[in-house]
Amino acid sequence: MIKIQSLLSFSLAIIVSLLFSTTTTLSQLSPATAPIQPTLPAPTTPAAAPKPLVPSLPESPSDSTPDTAGTVDIVGILRKAKAFNVFIRLMKTTQLINQLNSQLLATKTGGLTILAPDDSAFSGLKAGFLNSLSDGQKLELLQFHVISDYVSSSNFDTLTNPVRTLAGDKPGKVELNVVSYGGSVNISTGEVNTTINGIVYTDKRLAIYKVGKVLLPMDFFSVAKAPGKAPSLAPEPSTDSAKAPKPDKDTSSDSSQVINPTEDKSSSVKIVYGKFVSLGLVLAFVMIMMQT
Repeated sequence: MIKIQSLLSFSLAIIVSLLFSTTTTLSQLSPATAPIQPTLPAPTTPAAAPKPLVPSLPESPSDSTPDTAGTVDIVGILRKAKAFNVFIRLMKTTQLINQLNSQLLATKTGGLTILAPDDSAFSGLKAGFLNSLSDGQKLELLQFHVISDYVSSSNFDTLTNPVRTLAGDKPGKVELNVVSYGGSVNISTGEVNTTINGIVYTDKRLAIYKVGKVLLPMDFFSVAKAPGKAPSLAPEPSTDSAKAPKPDKDTSSDSSQVINPTEDKSSSVKIVYGKFVSLGLVLAFVMIMMQT
């Protein structure tokens, strides 16, 4: 029995030593652990550009267009859009296009924003309206469509009303009010309400937007008050009081036939006296004839 226990103990010791040697060999044969690499921060996504409030028209450049406003051809841009022939003609006849080009060349900061009505907007005007305007009024009408600053398609909600245009500052006459909400831009002049329908062109200094109607300023519709009638020095008599009442013919004839009592008595005395004189003369004549 003691021999069996000694044999089992010896066998267990051999098995343990074999297991230990196998574990050491496997650990030596296993590859070295790769060094832990530091985790890199995830790249940050750039902030999205503000969403424009007005849609772009076909072939319209975006706000990322290079800044070339110093040499931009405004007429060429509008002519390429093929819907602004009347607006182009008016800019040429009033020479506004020369003013805009000079201002773009001279301005180092800021810029211009043109609200361009298309041909269909001009056709909606009253017949003969443009021909009834003087050259100065036509120039003022076009200047009223130009904001004297660059406004990107996503910054209309930052404007302060009334918005200043090239037409100048005339409170109540050439005021332009811009309201943006719900992804649209509404424009009001006091006479016309319309919206911006799309972007024709935009870079960093010049923006051209299409509007649905011609922007008519209140200045064209202010009617001067008619001068009041000058006060007369003396109140004019009324017709009834001015004309003296004409006497009635029947009344005047009746009044002429009225007998005065005093005149009646004197005439009666004269008649009686005349009768006595006549009678005396007759008696005297008879007596003379009898004597002869």
